[in-house]
Amino acid sequence: MIGKLTGRVDYKAADHVLLDVGGVGYTVHCSDRTLAALPGAGQVAALYTELLVREDLLQLFGFLTPYDREWHRLLTTVQGVGAKASMAILGTLGAEGVARAIAIGDWGSVKAAPGIGPKLAQRVVNELKDKAPGIMALGGTLGQAAGVIDPLIEVDSGPVAPASILAAAPAGAATADAMSALANLGYAPSEAARAVAEAAGSAPGAEAPALIRAALRLLAPRE
Repeated sequence: MIGKLTGRVDYKAADHVLLDVGGVGYTVHCSDRTLAALPGAGQVAALYTELLVREDLLQLFGFLTPYDREWHRLLTTVQGVGAKASMAILGTLGAEGVARAIAIGDWGSVKAAPGIGPKLAQRVVNELKDKAPGIMALGGTLGQAAGVIDPLIEVDSGPVAPASILAAAPAGAATADAMSALANLGYAPSEAARAVAEAAGSAPGAEAPALIRAALRLLAPRE
Protein backbone atom coordinates (compact mmCIF):
# COMPACT_ATOMS: atom_id res chain seq x y z
CA MET A 1 0.00 0.00 0.00
CA ILE A 2 1.22 3.49 -0.85
CA GLY A 3 1.16 5.54 2.36
CA LYS A 4 3.21 8.59 1.41
CA LEU A 5 4.65 10.17 -1.70
CA THR A 6 7.39 12.79 -1.97
CA GLY A 7 8.17 14.21 -5.37
CA ARG A 8 8.03 17.16 -7.69
CA VAL A 9 4.72 18.78 -8.62
CA ASP A 10 4.19 18.37 -12.36
CA TYR A 11 0.89 20.24 -12.41
CA LYS A 12 -2.20 20.90 -10.31
CA ALA A 13 -5.69 20.36 -11.74
CA ALA A 14 -9.14 21.09 -10.32
CA ASP A 15 -9.27 18.00 -8.13
CA HIS A 16 -5.84 16.37 -8.29
CA VAL A 17 -2.12 16.89 -8.52
CA LEU A 18 0.34 14.99 -10.69
CA LEU A 19 3.36 14.19 -8.54
CA ASP A 20 6.55 13.09 -10.26
CA VAL A 21 8.32 10.61 -8.02
CA GLY A 22 11.55 9.37 -9.52
CA GLY A 23 10.23 9.72 -13.05
CA VAL A 24 6.91 8.05 -12.31
CA GLY A 25 3.85 10.31 -12.33
CA TYR A 26 1.24 9.67 -9.65
CA THR A 27 -2.23 11.21 -9.96
CA VAL A 28 -3.26 12.09 -6.41
CA HIS A 29 -6.77 13.37 -5.75
CA CYS A 30 -6.89 16.13 -3.15
CA SER A 31 -9.37 18.45 -1.51
CA ASP A 32 -9.51 22.13 -2.46
CA ARG A 33 -7.83 22.97 0.84
CA THR A 34 -4.93 20.60 0.21
CA LEU A 35 -4.44 21.72 -3.39
CA ALA A 36 -4.30 25.34 -2.29
CA ALA A 37 -1.56 24.51 0.22
CA LEU A 38 0.66 22.66 -2.25
CA PRO A 39 3.53 24.48 -3.97
CA GLY A 40 3.63 25.28 -7.67
CA ALA A 41 4.92 23.24 -10.57
CA GLY A 42 8.53 22.18 -10.29
CA GLN A 43 8.66 22.31 -6.51
CA VAL A 44 8.83 19.39 -4.12
CA ALA A 45 5.83 18.31 -2.07
CA ALA A 46 4.95 15.41 0.20
CA LEU A 47 1.51 13.89 0.66
CA TYR A 48 0.20 11.16 2.91
CA THR A 49 -1.96 8.93 0.77
CA GLU A 50 -4.87 6.54 0.88
CA LEU A 51 -5.37 4.03 -1.94
CA LEU A 52 -8.93 3.29 -3.02
CA VAL A 53 -9.20 -0.12 -4.65
CA ARG A 54 -12.24 -1.16 -6.65
CA GLU A 55 -12.78 -3.84 -9.23
CA ASP A 56 -12.31 -1.40 -12.11
CA LEU A 57 -10.58 1.51 -10.40
CA LEU A 58 -7.46 2.45 -8.45
CA GLN A 59 -7.36 5.98 -7.01
CA LEU A 60 -4.91 7.72 -4.72
CA PHE A 61 -6.12 10.41 -2.33
CA GLY A 62 -3.64 12.81 -0.77
CA PHE A 63 -3.51 14.61 2.59
CA LEU A 64 -1.16 17.10 4.20
CA THR A 65 -1.02 15.21 7.51
CA PRO A 66 -1.77 11.75 8.89
CA TYR A 67 -4.47 13.43 11.02
CA ASP A 68 -6.31 14.56 7.88
CA ARG A 69 -6.02 11.04 6.48
CA GLU A 70 -7.45 9.48 9.65
CA TRP A 71 -10.47 11.76 9.41
CA HIS A 72 -10.94 10.72 5.78
CA ARG A 73 -10.87 7.08 6.83
CA LEU A 74 -13.40 7.71 9.58
CA LEU A 75 -15.74 9.74 7.38
CA THR A 76 -15.85 7.03 4.74
CA THR A 77 -17.13 4.52 7.31
CA VAL A 78 -20.45 6.37 7.25
CA GLN A 79 -22.96 4.90 4.82
CA GLY A 80 -23.35 7.24 1.88
CA VAL A 81 -20.01 8.98 2.38
CA GLY A 82 -17.63 7.92 -0.34
CA ALA A 83 -14.18 9.28 -1.02
CA LYS A 84 -15.56 12.21 -3.03
CA ALA A 85 -17.96 13.27 -0.27
CA SER A 86 -15.25 12.92 2.37
CA MET A 87 -12.89 15.12 0.37
CA ALA A 88 -15.66 17.71 -0.02
CA ILE A 89 -16.25 17.78 3.73
CA LEU A 90 -12.55 18.01 4.55
CA GLY A 91 -12.02 20.60 1.85
CA THR A 92 -14.76 22.79 3.31
CA LEU A 93 -14.07 22.40 7.03
CA GLY A 94 -10.57 20.99 7.42
CA ALA A 95 -9.86 18.20 9.89
CA GLU A 96 -10.16 20.49 12.92
CA GLY A 97 -13.44 21.90 11.64
CA VAL A 98 -14.86 18.43 11.06
CA ALA A 99 -13.83 17.37 14.57
CA ARG A 100 -15.45 20.44 16.11
CA ALA A 101 -18.66 20.10 14.11
CA ILE A 102 -19.12 16.45 15.05
CA ALA A 103 -18.21 16.98 18.69
CA ILE A 104 -20.82 19.71 19.19
CA GLY A 105 -23.44 18.17 16.89
CA ASP A 106 -23.24 20.93 14.30
CA TRP A 107 -24.49 19.06 11.24
CA GLY A 108 -25.24 22.39 9.54
CA SER A 109 -21.51 22.97 9.08
CA VAL A 110 -21.13 19.52 7.53
CA LYS A 111 -24.03 20.29 5.20
CA ALA A 112 -22.11 23.30 3.89
CA ALA A 113 -19.82 20.94 1.96
CA PRO A 114 -20.69 20.62 -1.75
CA GLY A 115 -22.95 17.66 -2.46
CA ILE A 116 -23.77 16.95 1.19
CA GLY A 117 -27.47 17.08 1.97
CA PRO A 118 -29.06 17.55 5.39
CA LYS A 119 -29.85 13.87 5.96
CA LEU A 120 -26.31 12.77 5.16
CA ALA A 121 -24.85 15.57 7.28
CA GLN A 122 -26.97 14.47 10.24
CA ARG A 123 -25.94 10.86 9.71
CA VAL A 124 -22.26 11.85 9.76
CA VAL A 125 -22.66 13.68 13.06
CA ASN A 126 -24.84 11.00 14.67
CA GLU A 127 -22.71 8.03 13.62
CA LEU A 128 -19.34 9.58 14.44
CA LYS A 129 -20.09 11.46 17.65
CA ASP A 130 -18.78 8.57 19.77
CA LYS A 131 -15.85 7.78 17.46
CA ALA A 132 -14.63 11.35 16.95
CA PRO A 133 -13.00 11.77 20.39
CA GLY A 134 -10.58 8.94 19.64
CA ILE A 135 -9.31 10.68 16.50
CA MET A 136 -9.31 14.10 18.18
CA ALA A 137 -7.12 12.71 20.96
CA LEU A 138 -4.55 11.75 18.32
CA GLY A 139 -4.37 15.28 16.97
CA GLY A 140 -1.11 16.10 18.71
CA THR A 141 0.76 13.11 17.31
CA LEU A 142 -0.90 12.80 13.91
CA GLY A 143 -1.19 16.51 13.21
CA GLN A 144 2.39 16.95 12.09
CA ALA A 145 2.53 18.27 8.55
CA ALA A 146 4.80 16.83 5.90
CA GLY A 147 7.02 19.81 6.64
CA VAL A 148 9.72 21.63 4.76
CA ILE A 149 11.37 19.54 2.12
CA ASP A 150 15.15 19.48 2.41
CA PRO A 151 16.51 21.99 -0.13
CA LEU A 152 19.12 19.47 -1.25
CA ILE A 153 16.69 16.61 -1.80
CA GLU A 154 17.39 14.82 -5.03
CA VAL A 155 14.40 14.40 -7.31
CA ASP A 156 15.16 12.87 -10.70
CA SER A 157 18.54 14.22 -11.77
CA GLY A 158 19.14 17.19 -9.50
CA PRO A 159 18.24 19.23 -6.46
CA VAL A 160 14.87 20.99 -6.44
CA ALA A 161 13.92 24.16 -4.61
CA PRO A 162 12.38 23.51 -1.18
CA ALA A 163 8.65 23.83 -0.65
CA SER A 164 6.84 24.21 2.64
CA ILE A 165 3.69 22.19 3.02
CA LEU A 166 1.09 24.09 5.01
CA ALA A 167 1.83 23.44 8.67
CA ALA A 168 -0.88 21.74 10.67
CA ALA A 169 -2.71 24.16 12.91
CA PRO A 170 -1.28 24.24 16.44
CA ALA A 171 -4.87 23.68 17.53
CA GLY A 172 -4.39 19.98 16.72
CA ALA A 173 -1.85 19.45 19.47
CA ALA A 174 -3.62 21.85 21.84
CA THR A 175 -6.93 20.03 21.37
CA ALA A 176 -5.31 16.65 21.97
CA ASP A 177 -3.56 17.89 25.12
CA ALA A 178 -6.75 19.46 26.46
CA MET A 179 -8.75 16.29 25.87
CA SER A 180 -6.07 14.22 27.55
CA ALA A 181 -6.15 16.52 30.57
CA LEU A 182 -9.94 16.30 30.85
CA ALA A 183 -9.79 12.52 30.52
CA ASN A 184 -7.31 12.44 33.41
CA LEU A 185 -9.82 14.42 35.43
CA GLY A 186 -12.41 11.73 34.85
CA TYR A 187 -14.51 13.21 32.08
CA ALA A 188 -15.90 10.86 29.43
CA PRO A 189 -14.32 11.19 25.97
CA SER A 190 -17.55 12.38 24.36
CA GLU A 191 -18.22 15.17 26.86
CA ALA A 192 -14.55 16.19 26.88
CA ALA A 193 -14.59 16.37 23.08
CA ARG A 194 -17.71 18.52 23.03
CA ALA A 195 -16.35 20.95 25.61
CA VAL A 196 -12.92 21.25 24.01
CA ALA A 197 -14.43 21.67 20.54
CA GLU A 198 -16.73 24.42 21.76
CA ALA A 199 -13.86 26.13 23.57
CA ALA A 200 -11.65 25.91 20.47
CA GLY A 201 -14.43 27.34 18.32
CA SER A 202 -14.73 30.35 20.61
CA ALA A 203 -10.98 30.94 20.73
CA PRO A 204 -9.26 29.73 17.53
CA GLY A 205 -5.55 29.20 18.04
CA ALA A 206 -5.80 28.99 21.82
CA GLU A 207 -3.14 26.92 23.55
CA ALA A 208 -3.91 23.88 25.69
CA PRO A 209 -4.05 25.62 29.12
CA ALA A 210 -6.59 28.14 27.84
CA LEU A 211 -8.66 25.38 26.22
CA ILE A 212 -8.64 23.36 29.42
CA ARG A 213 -9.84 26.30 31.51
CA ALA A 214 -12.57 27.18 29.01
CA ALA A 215 -13.69 23.55 28.69
CA LEU A 216 -13.87 23.16 32.47
CA ARG A 217 -16.08 26.23 32.68
CA LEU A 218 -18.37 24.69 30.07
CA LEU A 219 -18.46 21.39 31.97
CA ALA A 220 -19.13 23.01 35.34
CA PRO A 221 -22.61 22.27 36.75
CA ARG A 222 -25.10 24.96 35.87
CA GLU A 223 -26.92 26.50 38.81
